[in-house]
Parts: sequence; structure tokens; C-alpha cells
Amino acid sequence: MLEIVILGRGGQGAQTAGNQLAQALFAKGYFVQTFSTYGGARRGTPVTSSLRVATRPIRQRCNITQASALLCFDDSLLDETFLRQGKDDALVVVNSARPSEALGGLGNRRIIPVDGKAVARRNNMGKVVNSALLGAFAACLGKPDLDTMCQIIEATAPVKKQENVAACREAFGLLTQASEGVG
Repeated sequence: MLEIVILGRGGQGAQTAGNQLAQALFAKGYFVQTFSTYGGARRGTPVTSSLRVATRPIRQRCNITQASALLCFDDSLLDETFLRQGKDDALVVVNSARPSEALGGLGNRRIIPVDGKAVARRNNMGKVVNSALLGAFAACLGKPDLDTMCQIIEATAPVKKQENVAACREAFGLLTQASEGVG
């Protein structure tokens, strides 16, 4: 079972991203369980979206404490409290213009920074980074495929549907190119 935790600030789209990722994975035939936690339930406070993904029905009903993948919408939220929700070797994709070495000691975790803000700006999305981060995250996870992710984003984005899809495609491409360059 794949367990995922997405952390952002209220208003950044972390909840929307979690729901879109869950829908895309469900569309690919996976069983998905998703739930959210709201801090102060107001703009700017930390919010969490959690997902379980499996090839069989999911019977577990507790909080995720050892996620294999973490998505962080704001590098200022990348602290030990958040990282403890993941395994010691968890994949961590973080919205940051800084290189992974500048983000501090993260143990054995594989940290992948993506400048979601720059991708969003290039695609006329302003500060809305969720589609870009979903593209990068899907590329790192290897699922769902890009076309399915983009179909869900297009179907569910409230505005700027084509811009959201373009941001997802760009970030997916950037991370795919980066991983091919490493191998």
C-alpha cells in the first residue's frame, strides 16, 4: 500500500490536489482512501491531505504515520514534525526554488525540490501551484500517468483549465527530464 501525505497552507490548493490525485489514481483502477485535516480552518494555516492507494480494498482507518511519499506546498513547512509523518527513506517533493542541499538535514529521505511558483507563473497561474506540484509528484511517483492526471485536472479545475493542465505538463516534464539525466 502506498501512503501519501500532502501538506500546505489554507488557500494553496493542497486539499484540491489531494482530491485530484485520488481521483486520477482511482481512474487508473486503484483503490483509494483520502481524508483531510484542517488546522485553524482559515487561510494560511497548515492543512493536510492524506491518501492511501492500493490494488486491493483498503480496510485500514487510522491516521497515516509512516507515509512513503510526502508533498509539501511550502518549504517553510518542511520541518521535523511534518517529516516524522513519513518513513525514514520517504520521497519528499517540496515546492522550493532552493536546491535540496539547502533544505537542511533530511536523513535518508529523497528530497526533490520543484519551483512550482515559477512553473505556475510561466503558465499564467499566478501563485496557484497545485497543478504544477501534482505534475511533479506524479512524475516522481510513477503514477498516475500524465494524461490521466491532466484529464482530472481539466475536469475539476474551477477556472483556467488549460493553464492548470499546462502547468501540470510542464512540471511533469521537468521532473522526468531530471530523472533521466541522473540515470
